[in-house]
Amino acid sequence: MLPSICLALLLCSARGSADSTVAFVDVTVIPMDRERSLPHSTVLVQGNRIVKLGPAKEVTVPAGAVRVDGRGKFLIPGLAEMHAHIPGGQASSIVMQQTLFLYVSGGITTIRGMLGHPRHLQLRAQAANPTVISPWIYTSGPSFNGNTVPTVQSALTRVAEQKEAGYDFIKIHPGIKREVFDSLSAAAQRAGLRLAGHVPLEVGLQRALEVPYASIDHLDGYVEAMVRADSPVSSSESQLFGLNLGEHLDESRIPSLVKATKEAGVWNVPTQTLMENLAPGVSAEALARRPEMRFVSPDMLAEWAQEKGSILSETGSSAESARRTLAVRRKLIRALHAGGAGLLLGSDAPQIYNVPGYSIHRELEAVVAAGLTPYQALETGTRNVAIYFGTLAESGTIEEGKRADLVLLEGNPLSDIRNTSRRAGVMLHGRWLSKDAIESRLAAIAEAVRN
Repeated sequence: MLPSICLALLLCSARGSADSTVAFVDVTVIPMDRERSLPHSTVLVQGNRIVKLGPAKEVTVPAGAVRVDGRGKFLIPGLAEMHAHIPGGQASSIVMQQTLFLYVSGGITTIRGMLGHPRHLQLRAQAANPTVISPWIYTSGPSFNGNTVPTVQSALTRVAEQKEAGYDFIKIHPGIKREVFDSLSAAAQRAGLRLAGHVPLEVGLQRALEVPYASIDHLDGYVEAMVRADSPVSSSESQLFGLNLGEHLDESRIPSLVKATKEAGVWNVPTQTLMENLAPGVSAEALARRPEMRFVSPDMLAEWAQEKGSILSETGSSAESARRTLAVRRKLIRALHAGGAGLLLGSDAPQIYNVPGYSIHRELEAVVAAGLTPYQALETGTRNVAIYFGTLAESGTIEEGKRADLVLLEGNPLSDIRNTSRRAGVMLHGRWLSKDAIESRLAAIAEAVRN
């Protein structure tokens, strides 16, 4: 079956519409407004809104409603992937649809596209249309980097163009000169566009906090800011988020960096699972055996394996330096949370061994391994995201009146964060996608990749 036909059939099989009611009956709700569970609850969804949440014995399910059996299951708000990528350029519409569906299949109902393209503006509009299966989309424009904005004037022109086009924010990549950065950040502020992404080496963490960035992604700039004064290697020689700097770091600087981050109001999107994939500790062969790699072409897997195999030599890193950098990143994640600096969930997908809809669950595991509780980890992908976007009145928690973007799980994520990957179904825009319907579509995507 052609993927586009399969998608059309899936849309037809999705339960729920503007004039129908879907009822999650006798389910344990994890509302994410605070750390608690509401067992034996019933949630009624009318159109794309939650209209009733209460004890199952007290909530009457209307005649004709679609009933979803929630016994033994757990309902959480839809998750966000805050460092997502959407195919652009010459990618076919089918590839775009497949990628967006992979996100949804993993319970991701909001994505922040971090490498924008003009086509993504149309996708953003379509994503708000309930006839399209896609997460809600926030998107940057094409990135600002040392090649695209080599001069102040080029940066000013690009800011104006992206403002006029209607992008949500500006994506920063490495290589931007300090003079250019200062001018573009001022122009972006005047235009009402926030900066997010990398911290160019000439800019540095302190300046990024001063601007301030809306979010720093990959914890970029933090490792460089911890290089010891007497180190034989300077921060300006950093390679790939400081993998080569691990043996030259002063961890006593973490508290002051956390304090400065909190005071600046800058959020961080760690993408820790990306770094775990790249660094030593797990082989390319083991990564390639992950179940989600059925959605990745053999050619791409070979490219990823080559990239992983050469990462140490290309960055001038030792295995010990890379391991030390990873350990420091985990301490930093824990310290940022403990210090009240906001964290957002993002894995950088699709990227090396990070498959949309799957890597976000590995990111949740990585955040818990760094020291957060499962509830705190879930906050980074639900309530925190709504606070970040200013949409808490609409999303981020399960409450009456809010959008019906929900994930039904087979196990309790508060007792084991890995249960977020055991989804029984996803509701997006009030449309219910059962596990069977999702698996059928995923099988078609895997077949398309093989062929």
